Amino acid sequence: MHVPDGFINAPVSAAAGVVAAAAVAVSLRGARRELAGAGTGGGTGADRTAPLAGLVAAFIFAVQMLNFPVAAGTSGHLLGGALAAILVGPYTGVLCVSVVLLMQGVLFADGGLTALGINISDMALTTTVVAYGVFRLLVKVLPRSRRSITVASFAAALLSVPAAAVCFTALYALGGTTDVPIGKVFTAMVGVHVLIGIGEAVITALTVGAVIAVRPDLVHGARDLARPLQLRTSPLAGTAPAAAPDQTADEPTPAPIPTPAPAAPRRSTRPLWLAGLAAALLCAGGLSYYASSSPDGLEKVAHDKGLDTKTEAHATADSPLADYSVKDIANPRLAGGLAGVIGVAATLAVGTGVFVVLRRRKAAADAAPAVDAPAPAEQG
Repeated sequence: MHVPDGFINAPVSAAAGVVAAAAVAVSLRGARRELAGAGTGGGTGADRTAPLAGLVAAFIFAVQMLNFPVAAGTSGHLLGGALAAILVGPYTGVLCVSVVLLMQGVLFADGGLTALGINISDMALTTTVVAYGVFRLLVKVLPRSRRSITVASFAAALLSVPAAAVCFTALYALGGTTDVPIGKVFTAMVGVHVLIGIGEAVITALTVGAVIAVRPDLVHGARDLARPLQLRTSPLAGTAPAAAPDQTADEPTPAPIPTPAPAAPRRSTRPLWLAGLAAALLCAGGLSYYASSSPDGLEKVAHDKGLDTKTEAHATADSPLADYSVKDIANPRLAGGLAGVIGVAATLAVGTGVFVVLRRRKAAADAAPAVDAPAPAEQG
C-alpha cells in the first residue's frame, strides 16, 4: 500500500506530512516510556528492549518483501503496524514502521518521498492505533491466557489493514489528482484489503504466538500475564520462638522477619534476537525470490480505476537498490537476495540506533534529579 508521488496533491500531502511529523514526535516521547518500562524485570528488562525493537523493524521490512496472492492478478504484503504494536508497544510500533517506510523510500524507491507523510499516516499511524485499540479491548474481555493474546493479535491485525484502506480513500477524496468516483475507490480498496488483512492476521498471530511461547516477558501486549513477585515466608514464621533464658514470659516476642523469595535469574535475549535476525535474513535474502509478482492491492486498484495516470517518477529511481534489486548483478535471485539482506541490515542499524538513543536519554533524564539535587545544609 505504498503511495507513490503524484497520487495525492501537494496541499494534502503536506498536511499529511504535518500529521506524520506530529505522530512521530509524540511516539518518540511515548517510546521512551515504553522502552524504560518494558520487561518484567523493570529497568533491567528495558535495557535489552531497544535492540529487540530494532529487530522488529528489520523483521517487518523483510516480511514486507513476501507478497502473497490474494485474488486473480492481485497480491498483498504485511503492513506490520499490528505486529509492532503488540510486540514492542504502540508508540515504539509507530516508529518501527516509520523507519521501515523511510528505508524503503530512500534506498529502494518504494513509496514516494513527497508522499512519505501520507504513507506514515496510513501504514504506521492508522494501523498501529486501530490494531492496538482492538487488541486491548479484546484482551480485557477474553480469558487471561496466552491463547487469548494470539486470538486478539489475529483480530487486531485483520481489522488494521482495511482501516488503512479507508484512511487512504479519505485522503484521496481530499486530494486525489484524478477525477474518479470515490465510491468505487472505497469499494475496491476495502474489498481487496479485507483479503490482504487475512494474510496480515495469520502472519501476526503466528509471530506473536511464537515469541510468547519462548519469551512472553518480552511481549508488550502480554505484560498483563506476568505474575507479580510474592514474598514467601517459612511455615514456622507465625510461630513464636522459644523465650531466651533471660527473657520472661511476659516480655513481648519480636516479630519474625519474612525472607524474600530469591529473584528470578536474568534471561538472555540473545537466542531470541539471533533467531529473529535469522528469520528476517531468510525471508529477505531467500524467500523473497518466490514472492508473488502480481501488483499489490493499491497498485491493482490504481491501475483498474485510473488513479495512476499522474504518477510521478520517484526521486531515487536511480538508486542502486531500486525495486529491491542490486544493479549490475545479472542473476535476479542473487540481486534480489542481496538487496534484501542490505535492507535488513540498514533497517536494523537505523532502528536500533534510534531506540538505543531514546533509551539512554530516558535513563539520563531519570538519573538527572538524583545527580543535580543539592546537598543538605550542615547543622552546627
